[in-house]
Amino acid sequence: LRFNCRRWGGLVQPGGSLRLSCETSGFTFNNYAMMWVRQAPGKEVEWVSNINAGGDSTRYVDTVQGRFTISRDNAKNTVYLQMNSLKPEDTAVYRCGRGSSYINVDYWGKGTLVTVSS
Repeated sequence: LRFNCRRWGGLVQPGGSLRLSCETSGFTFNNYAMMWVRQAPGKEVEWVSNINAGGDSTRYVDTVQGRFTISRDNAKNTVYLQMNSLKPEDTAVYRCGRGSSYINVDYWGKGTLVTVSS
């Protein structure tokens, strides 16, 4: 498996937006749910969002509901996390994983640092 993950932008101010993506290869992407987690400094890993294999069902942690959007482009084998109305507390290392829930994830992409600061 291979995940090529990146941040589409740099430092972002509170209220700003940023997009993350993980382009995958080495498996049948459209057969698997995907998810995003994050870990802030000194904090435990937190589940953020997941999306089913078909891309028509999504879930979010309460703190990002309405601000973040998970999506996927199965033709491109890519999962995205669009982050809007960002807050300083969103600052964390974000990571995508293959699976429908944290306990079921069997492969993780590399972490991407998101810094939200004035």
